[in-house]
Amino acid sequence: MATAKPIARSGPKSRWKLRLALLLAVIAFAAAVWFWQPLRAYALTGASYGARVACSCRYVEGRPLGSCRDDFEPGMGLVHLSEDDQARSVTATFPLLSRQTAVFREGEGCVLERWEN
Repeated sequence: MATAKPIARSGPKSRWKLRLALLLAVIAFAAAVWFWQPLRAYALTGASYGARVACSCRYVEGRPLGSCRDDFEPGMGLVHLSEDDQARSVTATFPLLSRQTAVFREGEGCVLERWEN
């Protein structure tokens, strides 16, 4: 006669861990949603500031792009700069969140491109 093995059920500790993991996932998701807009706004502001300052440094003052980082405010280490000599523009990127370009225009200086909403 064959005996059936009892089905292993998860104990109270296992259910408690699952509930805790689910609660933490919900809290993390809510925090990401809550902070997304302010974080994106700060990134857009930082990228815009970086593009404008670096464009002025590069095309108004004539300094190399590498030295333009010296003009940044503290805490702008994540902003990456790239230039387009042909268009006389500098693009500042805040990884995964924002990108902004400033273009040098004769008589106006460096002007930011329009923001996309």
